[in-house]
Amino acid sequence: QVQLVESGGGLVQAGGSLRLSCAASGSPISSYTMAWFRRAPGKEREFVAAITKTGGSSYYSNSAQGRFTVSRDNAKNSVHLQMSSLKSEDTAVYFCAADRTVVPGSPNPTEYDFWGQGTQVTVSS
Repeated sequence: QVQLVESGGGLVQAGGSLRLSCAASGSPISSYTMAWFRRAPGKEREFVAAITKTGGSSYYSNSAQGRFTVSRDNAKNSVHLQMSSLKSEDTAVYFCAADRTVVPGSPNPTEYDFWGQGTQVTVSS
């Protein structure tokens, strides 16, 4: 099994940037599709971005497209989410997720078996 730990969250002004990281241990992430989800206060967990096992393809929600970039470094067992042009509505807890068999790009959080604890991102307007 893989264990996931997110980092890089914090407080940023609207229009600013943040880079989230997800460090994996226990299993090579090269066997997993990796994804980022977020949960805003009072809302359901929602899909943000995903990247295939080799990093050859990536998928984004409409809100993330053009502003966020997901990447992975299998050699370092890590995944990243570069976020730019941040908006107040991006405020949420961001989670890293992994699964061996999920269809890449699936927005359904129940299809991911492994999750980190999350990192808080707060965007001030």
